[in-house]
Amino acid sequence: MPPRIDLRSDTATKPTAGMRRAMAEAEVGDDMLAEDPTVNRLEQRICELLGKEAAVFACSGTQSNQMGVRVHCLPGDEVLIDHTGHIANYEQGAPAALSGVTCRLLPGRNGLLDVPDLEGKIRADNQHFCRTRLVCLENTTNVGGGRVYPLAQVERICDWAHSHGLKVHLDGARMFNAVVAGGYTARELCRNIDTISICFSKGLGCPMGSILVGTGEDIAKARRVRKLFGGALRQAGIVAAAALYALDHHVDRLRDDHDNAQLFASRIEQVPGIQVNAGEVETNLVFFDVDPSCGTAGQLSTRLAGKGVFINASGPQRLRACTHLDVSRDDALRAAEAISESMHEGLLSAASAAAGPYSR
Repeated sequence: MPPRIDLRSDTATKPTAGMRRAMAEAEVGDDMLAEDPTVNRLEQRICELLGKEAAVFACSGTQSNQMGVRVHCLPGDEVLIDHTGHIANYEQGAPAALSGVTCRLLPGRNGLLDVPDLEGKIRADNQHFCRTRLVCLENTTNVGGGRVYPLAQVERICDWAHSHGLKVHLDGARMFNAVVAGGYTARELCRNIDTISICFSKGLGCPMGSILVGTGEDIAKARRVRKLFGGALRQAGIVAAAALYALDHHVDRLRDDHDNAQLFASRIEQVPGIQVNAGEVETNLVFFDVDPSCGTAGQLSTRLAGKGVFINASGPQRLRACTHLDVSRDDALRAAEAISESMHEGLLSAASAAAGPYSR
């Protein structure tokens, strides 16, 4: 069987040989004492990129997101977030479990909010209500389909939030995908955002790690929260070195992942029974649907796995494919061909079952 193609997530990436060397050679110290020189370099580098005062290295994107929520909110406070947002749906209820914070889910478009979605959603200053304190954005969107916020839209939201005394947190798990696809710089995107969480273990190809960036005051709070949440790090320079390597070598090449996703989508768009709009693919995520007459997403996922192509079902009829560092152009084409073959096999199976056992 040909080598497996893993399109389940960009977290499937393996460290490259150069990244492994950087990790092996990393200078380390005790990060809890601010004495790990590689972590310190990473935090300084990210601050320079984003134009922010301070940063704190974290274990995961979920951890750095929840640090951001805790920095801005007290127990009983409320977050405004798109109804598909990762913080609200895929972090095990952590805002409530860790910080006593509720999420108010708003219906945006493709995971993107705008000012009209937020207007009228701030709770009145009344003892019966929780306090609305924070707006959470996601760029790129995940369940929203890998969509990218236009810069002007982010600035409108930040201006609106700040004018109403709210803070803004960005779940930037795939922020560099957004920067590459959006045609703006990280500094431009984050100029008016209060805290930003960036994940290194997705498209940037690191084995682990995330970072929270913001003002000196907010990041000082976040360091205390990191300890509270069990994220105390010691000789973390080993993984910080991977992130520094990724910033040097793996940002611009994200364009390849976007191109491969668009190529994959354009090929499966031609497959009978598959529903996808290749023109809507902006980054490295491709969501597509299986016509119910052809079976379920789970059945297609199982057939693909038998061919060495791994794509998870994300709903009864929906699948999500994610291109990344370890998926080549040829891999994208082979995965699309496997979908075509699997759908044909599924149609034949469905026709045979409909014909009945005594059909000739």
